[in-house]
Amino acid sequence: MKISRHIHRQLRIKNLFHTTLWLSILFGLAWLSTLRPIHFDISAGSRNTLSSVSQNVLNSLTDKIVVTAYIKKDPALRSQIKQLIDRFKLHKPDIELTFIDPDSTPEKTRKLEIGASGAIIVDYLGRTERINFLDESTLTNALQQLTGAHVRWISFLTGHGERSPEGQANFDLSRFGEELAQRNIKAQTLNWAEIPAIPDNSELLIIAGPRVDLLPGEVSILHDYLEQGGHLFWLADPDSLIPSGLADYLGIDRLPGTIVDMSAGLYGINDPSFVIIPKYPGHPITQNLQTMTLFPAAAALQSREESSFDSEVLIKSSDKSWTDAEERKGPLSLAYALTRQIDETTEQRIIVIGDGDFLANAYLGNVGNLELGLRMINWLLRDDRYVAIPVKSAPDRHLQLTPLSVTLMGFGFLLIIPIVLLITGWLIWYRRRRR
Repeated sequence: MKISRHIHRQLRIKNLFHTTLWLSILFGLAWLSTLRPIHFDISAGSRNTLSSVSQNVLNSLTDKIVVTAYIKKDPALRSQIKQLIDRFKLHKPDIELTFIDPDSTPEKTRKLEIGASGAIIVDYLGRTERINFLDESTLTNALQQLTGAHVRWISFLTGHGERSPEGQANFDLSRFGEELAQRNIKAQTLNWAEIPAIPDNSELLIIAGPRVDLLPGEVSILHDYLEQGGHLFWLADPDSLIPSGLADYLGIDRLPGTIVDMSAGLYGINDPSFVIIPKYPGHPITQNLQTMTLFPAAAALQSREESSFDSEVLIKSSDKSWTDAEERKGPLSLAYALTRQIDETTEQRIIVIGDGDFLANAYLGNVGNLELGLRMINWLLRDDRYVAIPVKSAPDRHLQLTPLSVTLMGFGFLLIIPIVLLITGWLIWYRRRRR
């Protein structure tokens, strides 16, 4: 059948019209997607969707969030960070992400004390939070901390050779005090020889390694404070003095000597008096804490069976550690969290840790020391805003095989399959030869 010119022209116009129509539809859909992106999460367990907790936190923020990632030029790592921030931007578009190579700004990097592994700085309304490990949980918790506007006061006991939140020596805690101040936690010194009382605005008492014992009147003040349900943070350094009656009251004993940890060499530290903690027992303080912590010259602690407090181990040394005085083998407890119900609405919280150097000016910037210290203070102040966001995983990602199954699979792949292939090849060769 011969097609006339007229019909041929009509077919060309029709095809051109259809092509133009489909291209217009595609360009229109592409333009609409730029106005309001639509995202669908079809992964198992909705692993690529923020939790309702994170969404609620973002919805409560009214101002711009600035995230500065001091990360080396690692495309894979930067891509992971950008993907996470993009998930947050779906619910709060005014999040600004900036990447800075620490090597390109050495002075600023030194000032911020950013190590080789980098850091993430989150800024909101002029307040900052530092994150060493970025995931949904840590970023949400950082935003939670930045929204706190209430000023809280804590008291550092002085007058007995304790570490001072105002002192600039390596031994002191001024840098930690500055970090607390940025989070609306104000530190004040307390000398019972001058004012024999604890201020009414103080929500926490910190005893940071005294070198001389408390006077009888001071012991009485401390006892009354604890009896009334006051919160306490006791840095029980191995070379510090134990305040009279405090260990008996809390039911916590400090073992003689310091901890020797041979696993420190695995992290490039040749001094075994440095205790490295890469993982932690389950407790709200250390939940989702992904960074290791470092404790120079720490003492081991031991809880008593009979105590009015409920105790939980916060930090344990490795099984390659021991005490240098009695050579008690590890794992050894470095810190305890104590709780006691005062009445129906009041829970008393106390932390005892066998080291104060981890918060000192000389060591605060090491790995996760600052983050752990801040978590401890927030828990003691009953600020439980650190949220636990469950990890979403696909239901079919893990395959558990019995030892028999592993043996049979190994036997099959290493022996049976090669033999079958050899026999098959020989049969093919033999049949072809006989033809």
